[in-house]
Amino acid sequence: MTTITSPTSTIPTAITDAPASTIGRAKEWVADVAVLTYRNLLHVRREPAQLSDATIQPVLFTLLFVYIFGSAMHLPGNAAYHDFAIGGLVTMNLTTASMGTAVGMSSDLSTGMMNRFRSLPMSRSAILAGRTISDLLAATLCGTIVLLTGLVIGWSAPNGIGGVIAGMSVALLFAYSLSWFTACIGLAVGDPESAQGVGLVILFPIAFLSTCFVPAAGLPTVPRIIAEWNPVSAVAGSLRELFGNPNPASLSHNWPAQNPVLMAVLSSLAILVICVPLASSMLRKRTTD
Repeated sequence: MTTITSPTSTIPTAITDAPASTIGRAKEWVADVAVLTYRNLLHVRREPAQLSDATIQPVLFTLLFVYIFGSAMHLPGNAAYHDFAIGGLVTMNLTTASMGTAVGMSSDLSTGMMNRFRSLPMSRSAILAGRTISDLLAATLCGTIVLLTGLVIGWSAPNGIGGVIAGMSVALLFAYSLSWFTACIGLAVGDPESAQGVGLVILFPIAFLSTCFVPAAGLPTVPRIIAEWNPVSAVAGSLRELFGNPNPASLSHNWPAQNPVLMAVLSSLAILVICVPLASSMLRKRTTD
């Protein structure tokens, strides 16, 4: 405390260290997020279902789709199907893997773990951030395994490592936005089984009604229009463009096909703008007595 002396009076004035307090709270929040992220990653490692989703499933999907669809698929210019498919397989695996966020959030609510979190001096936002960041790291592993499997079966990226990093950045941004969307699903339902069921009903049609595995030009009119404007198609097209792989969608004259990277980024940001505050509000309601 300091004393300010004037000719007429002496006024005691308290000087608080507000910036330091703000920095301290920010450090505590980051520490809470780091602990929760580590806790969620341990769950992935210790639960066979979650671990297989991030490691075994990408390998199986890549091999099955490349060799089953590839044997019957003819792309413009006789392009190799595995070069076309890898961008779609990365996108599809990251899209479906985002259901882990819904299952994890609903599991914490149904088992009482969320009540234990409430008893600790931590922000509710740290719970959501820890969950979505851990799932982003799992998505990074999943996408990397798809790329490594692709290299084994002959896939290549003509644009080099820079193109691969740029493409994966777009895909992981989309995966991160979807994790917030599925967090809303997990907070809206009562148990992990319901969360997984609802997630499958929503995410599988989105993943498959796209250009992940086949060009949109061969689809009937209504499915073709849906596939062309599907954000999943934009992400798959972005990966192909940035990797330097065949992208038949670029021959279309619609805006998403001509601007896949911009479409993918804008879609991801739109999902985040809507779902981040929505998930925070839903968690607050679910954890308020």
